[in-house]
Amino acid sequence: MAYRKLGRTSSQRKALLRDLTTDLIVNERIETTESRAKELRSVAEKMITLGKRGDLHARRQAAAYIRRDQAVTTDEEGTETSVMALQKLFEDVAPRYAERQGGYTRIMKVGPRRGDGAPMVIIELV
Repeated sequence: MAYRKLGRTSSQRKALLRDLTTDLIVNERIETTESRAKELRSVAEKMITLGKRGDLHARRQAAAYIRRDQAVTTDEEGTETSVMALQKLFEDVAPRYAERQGGYTRIMKVGPRRGDGAPMVIIELV
């Protein structure tokens, strides 16, 4: 198979990856299991590539995938403003990677989870 099934049906898997992608864009760093992070990496990098394109079609494609969550951003003066995750992707995250050709995420191993020993990692935007 070309992808991990993550022990879920296809609709559950799509919902999980949508939520994880949105959380990664909003928080720029999340802790999850290794297999989820490896699957999330390809989806998140495709979303950032859409953000780099920046045209209307790319914005609509990303809007169809990313959840409508609020993200809190801080500007130079230290004031916090609330923006949508899609807006943060196109106006804040994607311009940072304008010169970078892929490889927008980093996966760092943390260790096993206490309850079941699943390998945990931190996935973050570079």
